[in-house]
Amino acid sequence: MKSPVMNQIGTVFVPVSDVEKARDWYCSILGVEPQGEIQFGHLYVLPMQGTGAVLDSKIYREGEATKAPLFHFNAEDIKTAHAFIKEKGAAQQSDIQHDHYFTFQDPDGNTLMVCKC
Repeated sequence: MKSPVMNQIGTVFVPVSDVEKARDWYCSILGVEPQGEIQFGHLYVLPMQGTGAVLDSKIYREGEATKAPLFHFNAEDIKTAHAFIKEKGAAQQSDIQHDHYFTFQDPDGNTLMVCKC
């Protein structure tokens, strides 16, 4: 039987405490201008290529930030990406692991990853 559920991820929700501040921070690390509006007072759809990411202040809970990476961003040059994220002041940034990836935290403590693609 063919499943009516597609084997694709449409979007990932990221819990954030302040959707406007999170929008500005995420857009700055992605090198994109904020586009569109904050919807319903708590949602911002990041301008992404491929799978989407939605910042959502309604699902944020103090002290419940994820410690495992929610997802990873791709980078062609992992060393340049690592230096760039460090310049942005990301918290808890790891060293580059296996010359392939590193983790860091967003301003709300959510763990994210950058991987060499």
